[in-house]
Amino acid sequence: MTINVYEQYFSAEADYHGVPRHGALVMLISDSEAGQIRYEAAVTFFPHNDEDDFAISYDAYLSKVLYEATGRRSKKREQTLMKTFQTEIDQLAETIGGKVFWDKPLREERKG
Repeated sequence: MTINVYEQYFSAEADYHGVPRHGALVMLISDSEAGQIRYEAAVTFFPHNDEDDFAISYDAYLSKVLYEATGRRSKKREQTLMKTFQTEIDQLAETIGGKVFWDKPLREERKG
């Protein structure tokens, strides 16, 4: 079962495949199956050409596995992963010259 433990939209900056991106969706994703658990940090940059434009284009999608082992979801582990989440996302964004503006959320956070 795949769950977005945390997700939030932020103002952002990136240029990918010649398309300027002004928004980013950041996610902490939990995937559990057959006694295995995996947590992944992910960010996708999207155009966000006006304040109502939340059409996600998954061509500028970046992710990194943060934790993978035998077990199940753990709130304590999720809290620990969230402590370094912004740094992980910033490092992913840098690989395409992107930046997430953490102080400019576009929507409230959602937790699963």
